Amino acid sequence: MLLRPHHVAYKQNMESTRKEKPEGALRRGWTTGACATAATKAALTALVSGEFPDPVSILLPKGEAPHFPLCYESLNDAGASAGIVKDAGDDPDVTHGATIISHVVPLPEGSGILFKAGEGVGMITKEGLPIPPGEPAINPTPRQMIRDVIAEICAEHLLPPDLQVTISVPGGEEIAKQTWNPRLGIVGGISILGTTGIVHPFSCAAWIHSIHRGIDVARAAKFNRVIAATGSTSEATAQSIYNLPETALLDMGDFAGGLLKYLRKHPLPNITIAGGFAKMVKLAQGALDLHSGRSQVDFDWLVEQANSVHFATNGSPLNQAAKSQIKSANTAAEVLVITQEMNLDLPKTVAKLAHEAAKSVLRDAPTTIEIMIVDRRGKIRARV
Repeated sequence: MLLRPHHVAYKQNMESTRKEKPEGALRRGWTTGACATAATKAALTALVSGEFPDPVSILLPKGEAPHFPLCYESLNDAGASAGIVKDAGDDPDVTHGATIISHVVPLPEGSGILFKAGEGVGMITKEGLPIPPGEPAINPTPRQMIRDVIAEICAEHLLPPDLQVTISVPGGEEIAKQTWNPRLGIVGGISILGTTGIVHPFSCAAWIHSIHRGIDVARAAKFNRVIAATGSTSEATAQSIYNLPETALLDMGDFAGGLLKYLRKHPLPNITIAGGFAKMVKLAQGALDLHSGRSQVDFDWLVEQANSVHFATNGSPLNQAAKSQIKSANTAAEVLVITQEMNLDLPKTVAKLAHEAAKSVLRDAPTTIEIMIVDRRGKIRARV
């Protein structure tokens, strides 16, 4: 058994939270699936040859062949194990720095390849995911990548491809608490994921993928309603009304487009989209990515809406001073305060327009949408 010293540095990297997008060119990383495949190749190579390849190279689905240094090796009569520290590049991935270990044991001829979940790898407990209940949370592409390297090595050594492959991630159960796994019914650890083997920094693909899997699980469970929220406060407020199972709560974040476009093809009967005023303003303006770095509040648009509300309420337009005050506001939250002082129900108009924008993305999908605007204290400001 050998623990490589550079593992310590990776653990330190994992413990530092990386939220802000770095300046300049960003470094790509590798998925847990790619790491599990490389670890399996190294372990199986050692099992049949007595030597661990280090670094170990694998072929990714799109033709790239990265090399992975080993951080862990074990070879004995019970089988072979190899470990690789996941490097997510510059992506703020919660599994960055985790050790992905594959333990390979021969099985009787004709058994085929059996996947097992070791420490820190979750088990599927609900329908709707790409892997059925009762199976380890190792997704289809990583499974195929692992099968491919097993077939290659076994063919080279004239051996039958009959093996038990156990993937472990020490500390994975704790890491999983920062992921969607508990809500998706994946218990006991993280999932082994990746369709290309490559992590593209700040692509947000993993988050959107999780939204889609959440919808799949909700559909399989035949939920009548789900809640998609931009944050914890709005989710808690909506949940106080509906009291839904945890698997009916979708952490939409800023990805309204990722949610709505998937619902268009995979509809649910009812969905409540809950969020703060500023996020719902952006949705009402037609933005589908609500992140502050990728869409902005249009204050001229807010002046127009406030003017319309004032006319409908008072029979006259806003005066120039009021328009200037709204237009020169620093934030949407400041606009909300300004219009409240004028006794204008601007959130209701924003909610209606956000509802129209969401429906336009859904097109004719048989899904009823509710828009809920929640302030920072958890009070409902509008519900359409």
